[in-house]
Amino acid sequence: TLIYELRRMTGVTVEAEHWNWEQIPSHLKMTFRVVDENGKKIAESMNLDELKFNLKDRVQESISAVADYGIEQSGLHIWSFADLPQCYEQKQRGFSVKAFPAIVDEKDAVGIKLFETEFEQAVAMQQGLRRLLLLNVPSPIKYLHEKLPNKAKLGLYFTPFGRVLDLIDDCIACAVDKLITDFGGFVWDEAGFEKLRDFVRENLNEVTVDIAQKVEQILSLNHALNQRLKGKMDFTMAFAFSDIKAQLSGLIYPGFVQKSGYDRLPDLQRYLQAVDKRIDKLAQDVNRDRAAMLRVEQVQQAYQQLLAKLPKSKPISDEIAEIRYMIEELRVSLFAQQLGTKYQVSDKRILNLINNI
Repeated sequence: TLIYELRRMTGVTVEAEHWNWEQIPSHLKMTFRVVDENGKKIAESMNLDELKFNLKDRVQESISAVADYGIEQSGLHIWSFADLPQCYEQKQRGFSVKAFPAIVDEKDAVGIKLFETEFEQAVAMQQGLRRLLLLNVPSPIKYLHEKLPNKAKLGLYFTPFGRVLDLIDDCIACAVDKLITDFGGFVWDEAGFEKLRDFVRENLNEVTVDIAQKVEQILSLNHALNQRLKGKMDFTMAFAFSDIKAQLSGLIYPGFVQKSGYDRLPDLQRYLQAVDKRIDKLAQDVNRDRAAMLRVEQVQQAYQQLLAKLPKSKPISDEIAEIRYMIEELRVSLFAQQLGTKYQVSDKRILNLINNI
């Protein structure tokens, strides 16, 4: 590489991030061109990631076009198909096309579709397998109504975000995801699905109630916090209140239960408790709160800059996604240290992690 050659010639290492690629003349940049089977140009660009992103739909169409008849299906309600291979490979015009099959969610049914990457396969499979299970096990809603004493409060607290039935569906989806994980992950054949279905049928009621109770506590505290943020306030508190409102909207929103996941629910409760402690301390020392908020803002800006630089055609890794929650842990350490954090955290530690990605 150029870095290696310069180091060999001069003894000085010039890291990749120190290069200003925008200043390189166009004629020195590589042009990537995509052609069809006849050699005709489909698209070209000097930005490979942009090219991949713009041709994503075309790639999906091409994958479907070379698939054997019957692999991609739609409108299924039971496991009425053969074993699902985790990887599918087909030769076409001398080229080997590799794709990754997954069950996909069609709301009232499921289908089977081929995907370009294993990540896309995993995302689709999670949703599709969840839907297929829900189509084949009794709904836990009746049991939930019988066992959840504060079910009416769920609707009260969730009113600003949507219908209470959507919230209950969210809790059920979270429960199914947890049970798939507890069972051992995805299944790829009918025998495995039947065992998973029986496992979910046996445990779904209790897990859904457990989740709904946790969610009721989270929404109750979120409701109380929003009440505290209403009404007249001292001008010096305006920035802090604005920051808190933005934080709450990033934690509690339609679909937050399933997207957060079962294991994250206790953390959400603690994050909200930290906000409560912060509001208590705010009136005592606004300047201290402001200083802490500036530290959080610095990390948040660095994280947003990292996300903006990521290739559109590639998924966000678990390591990068976790930084979002590291920032929440940082808030706990700065505003409500007495609650404790999940792991050691500091703004310097998070910034170093961001800079090393």
